[in-house]
Amino acid sequence: MEQKINELLNTQINHEFYSAYLYFAMSTYFSEINMDGFAKYMKKQAKEELSHAQKIYDHLILRNEKITYKRIEAPDTDWVNPQDVLDNALKHEEFITSQIFEIAKAAKEANDFATKNFINWFIEEQLEEEDKFRKLKEKIKAFDECSCTIEAINRELDKDGE
Repeated sequence: MEQKINELLNTQINHEFYSAYLYFAMSTYFSEINMDGFAKYMKKQAKEELSHAQKIYDHLILRNEKITYKRIEAPDTDWVNPQDVLDNALKHEEFITSQIFEIAKAAKEANDFATKNFINWFIEEQLEEEDKFRKLKEKIKAFDECSCTIEAINRELDKDGE
């Protein structure tokens, strides 16, 4: 594996841990405003991000590559309302998608077929992640933050399994 790809994958592990940290913070925000369904949903997202970090870690270990550990920055948590949280979550997922595309591009350029094949799963996953947040954000926006509608969405999210 080329050094550049190793570095990109190690950086992506850090991004995935940051994503988990961010989504745990968002879960806390929702818990604090008594929106347990949204809190549960964001906690589930956080756990998913940890599994993504594990997948990349396992890929590097399988390839006998070096793992480097980087500082995980604290997320900005000054959200003003649930719409703001979801806007931030979608923007974050779009950023993650751009980083996954960079890895795919580097793997293709280096003819690293193992990493190219591996990263394809993440490309599909990112499309799903962006779609989920976009739809949830639009559900809330469509009802102009009517508290009864947000509460109904909150109950719907609370029913979903962990």
